[in-house]
Amino acid sequence: MDARLNLHTNPVFGKIFKHFNAVGTVIADSPLPAATQELVKIRASQINGCGFCLDMHTKDA
Repeated sequence: MDARLNLHTNPVFGKIFKHFNAVGTVIADSPLPAATQELVKIRASQINGCGFCLDMHTKDA
């Protein structure tokens, strides 16, 4: 099993988080219905292999 990214100790996290927020803004500002926006976030989480994000967006959907 691969080690997970520790967000609190990784100096790159700030840059990554900045881009995640930018993507979230693009999705939120899009004309897609809210349910479709959540499905996009779920799929992105699946592609990125982030269980935390997948769980969060699945609950939001």
